[in-house]
Amino acid sequence: MTNPEPNAAAILARILDTAQPGSLLCCGKTALDVARLWCDRKPDTSLQTLDMSDPNAGLPPDTVKDLALVTDTLEHLPFDEGALLLGQLRNYGTHQIAVLVGETPGWAFTDFIGLGFRRHAEIDTHQGPLTLYTYNLDTYNHKRAWNNPDNWANPEMWGKAWW
Repeated sequence: MTNPEPNAAAILARILDTAQPGSLLCCGKTALDVARLWCDRKPDTSLQTLDMSDPNAGLPPDTVKDLALVTDTLEHLPFDEGALLLGQLRNYGTHQIAVLVGETPGWAFTDFIGLGFRRHAEIDTHQGPLTLYTYNLDTYNHKRAWNNPDNWANPEMWGKAWW
């Protein structure tokens, strides 16, 4: 017996179950379908949708959400607009972001890494291959042991001399 093929909705549902968001932003048809099912189960979750096909669409600066789901979007946007969308989500303080993206010539692995995302999975679906990238505000910038005065050239001078 083989395992059933994973689909985008099941992956996003698993992310929602893990994150347990109180506020949710979704962009894209698959993200919206999964988010609506989640909100039916958890009616106290606030849901905001973003339609990037609307030329006036954009994020207000006070958009801070627990989780943002982005699907079926980056494939249809110019790179600059897609990078702006992900950058705004990240910079406005969205705690976690999950992006499912198909093969697009405008986007490369390094583009997502440059925005602070991690590649988590590559999924083969009947609609074609998808890649899951995630961003988590709490873990994207790990603490470095060397970034403290104990490991500097003259730790005994910390706070004593200013040059």
